[in-house]
Amino acid sequence: MRFILGLLSGLLGMLAGWSGLAILVATLAGPDRDGGTAMGAFFQIGPIGGVIGFIVGVWLFSRIGVVRKSVSPSDAEVPGTAAASRSRISFPFAVTLVLLIAGLGWWAWYELIRSPTLSHGFMTLELQFKLPAGMPLPAREDVRIEVQERQGYTVAELTNRWHGHDGDRQVILTSASLMYKTPHRLVTLTLPNQPPQSWRLDLSSDPDPTPGYSDWHVAEGTPSAKVEMNFRLSADR
Repeated sequence: MRFILGLLSGLLGMLAGWSGLAILVATLAGPDRDGGTAMGAFFQIGPIGGVIGFIVGVWLFSRIGVVRKSVSPSDAEVPGTAAASRSRISFPFAVTLVLLIAGLGWWAWYELIRSPTLSHGFMTLELQFKLPAGMPLPAREDVRIEVQERQGYTVAELTNRWHGHDGDRQVILTSASLMYKTPHRLVTLTLPNQPPQSWRLDLSSDPDPTPGYSDWHVAEGTPSAKVEMNFRLSADR
């Protein structure tokens, strides 16, 4: 058990040292267009941090993970015998180490092994933006709508049927495809002479199709032009 916990402590230290040094070097190097600096930091400099981290992890286990206690000789022992010492594994250290390993294992499974795509396949997000009363409809080329999903974003395309009206209020219509499981989805609308306005979609990480359009919502914050947005989500399968 001591060998296993010591090895786990060393591997955890190696992971922390490897990734920590690589991130530090990539951050200090600044932006990199082709990703060469980040790759070099991870595969060439990162292993140095991994070796140091492994040594530190094993050292910490020997210093903190193992508790030593001196035991005085009993009366039955020969007088003059030196006090013996017993050692045991620190329960708090062992529990913390196991919880960290379990958490990292779950994260690795969640991000690297499970399917990152939605259970329903590609899903269509239909969006409607209702402009304030009296606000004229801008030119189609001046409207930009982005749908952020995970680490990337998609620019929604405005087709020939890209606008309508609700009474005296103009409505912009568009749609975009959703693909990935993620709790973070953000819609951003940019109109001419207006700051970008954003809405966070109230959807689960792996959503089901919605029965209809959501309620109308204004953008986050307090925008000057209070555009309202609602959405509907449909599945290909």
